[in-house]
Amino acid sequence: MALPEGLPTKQAFSLLEEFKNFAFKGNVVDLAVGVIIGAQFGKIVSSLVDNVIMPLVGALLPGDQSYKEWKLPIGDGVPVGLFLADVVSFLILAAALFFFIVKFLGWLMKSKAADSSAADAEPTKEEKLLTEIRDLLKARA
Repeated sequence: MALPEGLPTKQAFSLLEEFKNFAFKGNVVDLAVGVIIGAQFGKIVSSLVDNVIMPLVGALLPGDQSYKEWKLPIGDGVPVGLFLADVVSFLILAAALFFFIVKFLGWLMKSKAADSSAADAEPTKEEKLLTEIRDLLKARA
């Protein structure tokens, strides 16, 4: 049943339809999943830095305090240890992204390009037959 043009109900349904088309496109859903996974990956890296790497750094360097309590003697103290943990966390995250995006995905793209160029170089048996049929039909015309 078609609704008349000027009815607010039709406008509301149109707005709802536009929203549904926007919100449930594959790109929007994929982006949302990527953001959620990225946030969780960040938590894993933070945990690795806070619970594994920085305690090892604190154990290797002399001192009774852990790295989180390292401070510069300026005023109340500048928390250098916390900053150091954030820098290490950033470096680990950047390295993981570099190896995954640049190296791994680059390798995948190169292998796909090599496969497609090898496939483009030599036509298949079916392509050869179709080319012959096309040429015969052109000759008849």
